[in-house]
Amino acid sequence: MVELDAFLAHGYARIEQAVPRAVADDARDRLWRQLGASPDGPWTEPVRWAADLTGEGPFGELVTSPALAAALDRICGVGRWRPRGSLGNVPVRFPVPPTADDRGWHVDANTPGADGSWAVSGRPHTVLLLTLLSDVGPHDAPTRIRAGSHRDVARVLTPDPLDPFVAGPIVDAASAGRPVHRATGEPGDMYLLHPFTVHAADEHRGHTPRFMAQAPIMLTSPVEPGAATPLASVFD
Repeated sequence: MVELDAFLAHGYARIEQAVPRAVADDARDRLWRQLGASPDGPWTEPVRWAADLTGEGPFGELVTSPALAAALDRICGVGRWRPRGSLGNVPVRFPVPPTADDRGWHVDANTPGADGSWAVSGRPHTVLLLTLLSDVGPHDAPTRIRAGSHRDVARVLTPDPLDPFVAGPIVDAASAGRPVHRATGEPGDMYLLHPFTVHAADEHRGHTPRFMAQAPIMLTSPVEPGAATPLASVFD
C-alpha cells in the first residue's frame, strides 16, 4: 500500500513492483523494436522518444495494475480519477554526450483549455505517473524531485492558467531550497507525483539506456481548496 504520509510530506509516492518485472521488461523490448535500436548500441542521441498509444500486451497490464489503482484511490479518492487506456510517452535517455538541454525544473501542464491546449494552473486536473521500464540507479538519468515543493507551488500559483514556459521559472524559484530526491528503482516500479511537485530530468552518467514512461492521470474534478482528498491538503 502506498504510504500516504510520505506523499503528503514529499509530494510523491513510490509504488514498488506495481507489476512484475517481467511485464516491464516485455514492454521495454517492444519499445526497442519501435525505436529500431539495440540494447547493445551504438547510440547516437542523448534522448529519443517512444510511446505506447494502444495499451496492448504488457502496456495494458501496466496501466491496469491493481497496485496503481489502489494508490490512486488513496491519493486522489475513490471515483475521483480516470483510468488510462495506454501508457503514453516514453522518453529514453542514453549515455551519449552532449546532454540534451531539457533539464529545467518545472511542473507539468495540468489544466486543459477549451481549444485543446494545456496550461499550468493552481487548480490542476491531473496527477503525474512515472513508470520505470528499466533499472534506474542514481547515475542512470533518474527524474529529480524537489521533495516538499508541492507546498511551495501551491502558494505561488493562482487559478489563472499560465503557459508552462512562463510557470517554469516561477515554480523553480519558489522551490529552490528543497532537498532533491531521485526516482530510482527497478522495472515495474511507479511514482505518483502531486501536480504541484517540481521535478526535472537529469544527465545520464551511467552505461545503460533509461526507459521511463510519463503520463498524466486525469481527475474527475480539479484540485481545489477544501476538497476532501489528500491532494487538496496542499492548500492547508
